[in-house]
Amino acid sequence: MVKLLLREKESIQEAVRRFRKLVERSGIKKEMRRREHYEKPSEINRRARLRAERRNKSMRKLNNR
Repeated sequence: MVKLLLREKESIQEAVRRFRKLVERSGIKKEMRRREHYEKPSEINRRARLRAERRNKSMRKLNNR
């Protein structure tokens, strides 16, 4: 849970901006998007495997230089 205490003489716009940054850093927004729709375990595994393949491919390119 994100808590935001208003500072002295802080405008609403500044407080909202700080709140958005706190939410972004805490990962709440990312978690909400992830839970928005049900994803089958096979789809989760497939995405993780593809991400690992891309990562390995880029690491091989760096090591071959």
